[in-house]
Amino acid sequence: MRSEGSVEIDRPIEDVFYLTNDNVAAWSIIVVEDEMIDEKPGKIGSTFRSITEEHGRRMEFQGTITAWDPPYTCAMQLKGQMFDIEAAYSFEDLGSRTKVTQFSTVEGKGFVKPMFLLFGWLMNKSSCDAVNKELQSLRRFCEAQPTDIS
Repeated sequence: MRSEGSVEIDRPIEDVFYLTNDNVAAWSIIVVEDEMIDEKPGKIGSTFRSITEEHGRRMEFQGTITAWDPPYTCAMQLKGQMFDIEAAYSFEDLGSRTKVTQFSTVEGKGFVKPMFLLFGWLMNKSSCDAVNKELQSLRRFCEAQPTDIS
């Protein structure tokens, strides 16, 4: 299942890139914990742990950073018990504003996999709505932060 969403944020690209990546649990609606486990030079290959909570259900994911090109792109792979996620963010410089686009692919595992096949069309709409809510939360977070974040 794939989803994509974009938002424009009233902040310069460098600010948005680092606010997005360094504060996931602060801006995300569903990520409640985000912890770097092993940070590699250049970030690619770094591992982290994320805990999400949605509808009262917590899930843990083991993540790996797969792309890191500040302030333009970052990508990660997250592995969980019921499904895996590949997510990428692109950051486009619009002068004093930034366009952030999130691309994600979710692949079910075990008993969840047939559900993705049967109800994928319904789940995809829900997933797109969730992406848009997350991006609006990111916009509000970034725009509320002090202008001097260095």
